Amino acid sequence: MRSIYRGLAVVAAVAVGATVIVLALPSGPDEVVAGPVTAPPAAPASSAPAPTTSATPTPTSPPTPAPTPIPSPGASLAPGYTAMQALYADPRVPRLTGRVKRMALPRPAKLVVKDKRTGLAVPRLGKPWKTHGAAPFTSKQVLPAAGGGKLRGMLVTCPLPIMEQKSPRDTALLAARWTLNHHPKGSKISWLASQRVKTGWMLVFRVKYGKHSSRAAVVVMDGGMSKPGLAFVTVPDSQRKRWRDIGRVVSGVRVLG
Repeated sequence: MRSIYRGLAVVAAVAVGATVIVLALPSGPDEVVAGPVTAPPAAPASSAPAPTTSATPTPTSPPTPAPTPIPSPGASLAPGYTAMQALYADPRVPRLTGRVKRMALPRPAKLVVKDKRTGLAVPRLGKPWKTHGAAPFTSKQVLPAAGGGKLRGMLVTCPLPIMEQKSPRDTALLAARWTLNHHPKGSKISWLASQRVKTGWMLVFRVKYGKHSSRAAVVVMDGGMSKPGLAFVTVPDSQRKRWRDIGRVVSGVRVLG
């Protein structure tokens, strides 16, 4: 009887061992025994949400860059704006529209002043005009001061003092704006004529300051130098009898050669 009990105990022990082995092993080849469960690390507040699981990833288009705003007239210009944007933001210089017409030009003068620095020649104006010390320009003609006033007519040439633009018209616009440095403070431009000239552009305009004004013109022309040449003439209303000389200047600017 003791042998029977001993045999039953062995059978029971084998049965229990087999049960434990079945529970500890995976029930199939694609399953794994779970490891210890730990709390997931806390995600940073700024972390992006986890991507969704889909068979085909959704393409993301690059963000559209915001357009650079054109500054309104009188606005302060931030670094990075172009020279033309600065021009359009300047309340002293109006837009040059199609209403500004060409002007009839007189016959070019025979006598000229040659400026080898710019590669240009400009008319040598007769009396009361006279040549004068050119600095800071490369050639200069002036009218005598009238009635003790500080303003007097002048015709000067120099290499282009501003950045050349792709369009000669735009370059002439920037040159006209630059000439306000040589007019009284608070001066404003109004356009009188605009037209293409050989290898360049010409603008004629009125410069208003307070109760007075000047007539002025710029001619930007490629004289074959490293930079285009600029011819600039201005005559105040105190010498208005010489305003007719402005037409002689713009018609007579030419390339040396």
